[in-house]
Amino acid sequence: MTVTAVAARAAWLTTFRLLQRYHRYEVVNLEPLLRPGAKLLVGYHGRPLAVDLCMLTVTLHDRLGYLPHGIAHGAFDRIPGMRQVADGLGFVTGDGPLLARAVAKGEHVLVQPGGTREGCRDFRHRYRVDWGERLGYLRLAVRHGLPIVPIAGHGMDDAYVGLNDGYAWGKRVGMPGRLPLWLGVGATGLWPLSLPFPVKMTQWVGTPLTTHLAPGFDAEDRDALRTVHREVTGAVQGLLDAARGYQRTR
Repeated sequence: MTVTAVAARAAWLTTFRLLQRYHRYEVVNLEPLLRPGAKLLVGYHGRPLAVDLCMLTVTLHDRLGYLPHGIAHGAFDRIPGMRQVADGLGFVTGDGPLLARAVAKGEHVLVQPGGTREGCRDFRHRYRVDWGERLGYLRLAVRHGLPIVPIAGHGMDDAYVGLNDGYAWGKRVGMPGRLPLWLGVGATGLWPLSLPFPVKMTQWVGTPLTTHLAPGFDAEDRDALRTVHREVTGAVQGLLDAARGYQRTR
């Protein structure tokens, strides 16, 4: 591993360990992720940067010895020096040889199908799964034989107060790279210059789903994919609802 990669990993671990303390972070039902074998971790995208999932990667690093492999933008392969950063963080760019090697080693892959569409909404739209017809994660799971583990929780949508639909605004003004144009308020002012509110974040890990791994499942059958997609989104929404309901009773 290069010096750049080592520095990137150290910075990631230090930053999100500090945020774990700031947000009093905890994980409910981590055990399915500690069992042997690679899995596709499919998470709700909290606003605006899925900090909760980043904190989960640190927890898993400390238990499993590696950072789960997030799928990053292809720009990591094109910008000088960024490939080394991606290597340090375990990022892969698309479904290529690096991802195949990670799966062969039994290491988890992490995706957030909602992306900025889900993570950069206004304050009226919180804790609601919004993945549209994004089915690529399912094809990846079928191709590599990965059980899907739904992940969601509570607190992640309360770290900032969203003032607009950043995904829609970004499309409207033609932001490069499909970036959002999002306005959010945190504890010390406007994002991204503000700290998040110091809300407690609790991550809930669901039961692995394997419908898509049944013999004869056709990843080219869009109706079959949609059926599993509804199962996965329903599981993630169920975790969001359960986590919020549990938090209200405490």
